[in-house]
Amino acid sequence: MSQSTLVYDIRNSRYLNITGRCTLRCQFCPKHNGSKQIHEYQLALDHQPKADEIIPLLGDVTRFEEYVFCGYGEPTLNLTTLIEVATEIKRQGGKVRINTDGLGNLFHRRNILPELAPVVDALSISLNADTEETYLRHCKPKLKGAYQAVNEFITLAPEYIDKVQVSAIDGLEGVDIERCEAIVTAAKAQFKHRYLGVMG
Repeated sequence: MSQSTLVYDIRNSRYLNITGRCTLRCQFCPKHNGSKQIHEYQLALDHQPKADEIIPLLGDVTRFEEYVFCGYGEPTLNLTTLIEVATEIKRQGGKVRINTDGLGNLFHRRNILPELAPVVDALSISLNADTEETYLRHCKPKLKGAYQAVNEFITLAPEYIDKVQVSAIDGLEGVDIERCEAIVTAAKAQFKHRYLGVMG
């Protein structure tokens, strides 16, 4: 039996770790610095969990402010599990947020926002850079056209999801935080100012 951490709690939220795969290789991510840990939780996965592994671990939805698809990889890469689990959380009256790099549409080669909209209350999207050059340097995307794709996703997302928050990290060399904020505001999303080295 796998000892992978599939759910973990931070403050009043339950986090759901549904994939170890990612579309980025961010140089500031702990897993590229030899760590498999967020807070006290080991998050490396040895397989892509299915919904029937996650749903029994949801617990009492009334105890948590929200359920956050986050963990160690990009949750939209395990889209079937994400949607099935989110559907169950909503059925029980819970709130759902996804932490995403905003590359789900590029990866799946279609707009996934209409599939997310019925079961997702909030999106937290990582923009991380105000130019393609700094994005490529810090985030090292595996897919071509990633910076354009994340910007398109940020522009589209508020049409489908009520609460869209977009973050950038203060402390990454060459990144202009004020310009990042202007990009986010223009897309009618909420900006979150994050700081290098502060996780969770």
